[in-house]
Amino acid sequence: MKKVALLATALAMVTGSALAADMPVKALKALPPPAFDPWDIAFGGGIMSDYIFRGITQSNHKPSVTAYFEPRYNVNKDLQLYIGTSASSISFPNRAAAEVDIYGGIRPTFGMFAFDFGVWGYLYPGGSCFGSQGTLAQGNCGTDLDNSQGAIGLPINGNFAKKDASFFEAYAKLNININDQWTVGFNEYYSPNFLNLGAWGNYASITAKWTAPSTIFGPSGVGMYVSGEFGRQWLGTSDIFYGIAGDPVYANGIKEPSYNTWNLGVGFTYKVFTLDLRYYDTDLKKGDCNAFTSDHTAKFDGSFTAINPGGFGSNWCSAAGVAKLSFDLTAMSNLK
Repeated sequence: MKKVALLATALAMVTGSALAADMPVKALKALPPPAFDPWDIAFGGGIMSDYIFRGITQSNHKPSVTAYFEPRYNVNKDLQLYIGTSASSISFPNRAAAEVDIYGGIRPTFGMFAFDFGVWGYLYPGGSCFGSQGTLAQGNCGTDLDNSQGAIGLPINGNFAKKDASFFEAYAKLNININDQWTVGFNEYYSPNFLNLGAWGNYASITAKWTAPSTIFGPSGVGMYVSGEFGRQWLGTSDIFYGIAGDPVYANGIKEPSYNTWNLGVGFTYKVFTLDLRYYDTDLKKGDCNAFTSDHTAKFDGSFTAINPGGFGSNWCSAAGVAKLSFDLTAMSNLK
């Protein structure tokens, strides 16, 4: 009888274990996905050997520093709203203190197509009237030559510039991310009063960028890219401020010179830092460059053109090599 009881106990234990093995195991509760935070902030800065804007130096071929701050709101992963501000050191004929930009727009993405639509304002505070001719109705510079309205005075090269060069542009951009290495872009900017010249401005360009495989420099973390741009700046006719006194064609304003510009460069990245080495150039003649920029450093070199009868030439639109070291961060990616 005792043996029968032991046998029954053993059989019950084996049966119980088998039944337990067949019971479904309760799955662990999955952790909820992190809450979607739509807000982000991008910011950064840099130093460059020359500040080139559409092929033309803004810093008289001297070093410049820059910084930006851009709050962003991500409606979802494919739609971003943004506003921003940036500042750069410059060297303008009117001795403006700096370039301060204010901009904002929307960035929708559809698969490989990334769009960007917005408005960009370029502000140049702290300027003074430069070289007023005294014979034209010259707007915010007046018609005096005794500096009573802040004019710097007539330079030896005869150039002159308004106190304020501020203007705004509306823009549309498209980047096509072909794959992890190739991106091409198309850009369009329009201003009804480019650089406050009184002339409309339209800039269109195409860009291309090749990003090297992440292993190109082994495990060092250093990345590399090659990129370039070809663009054309179209310009209308200036107002009377920039007219040529006594000229039968250009007394009331000059036809600002339209031109082509291009750049090509290589960049190296490490964490949040980028070193960009780039070549810039335009097809603007020195005389037309002088008439367009009012370069206060222009010298006589026989660069006579229809809109530059004085023969002074400017190298502000000539070929230039630029080295730029910058850093870029976003709060969501770099500060968490």
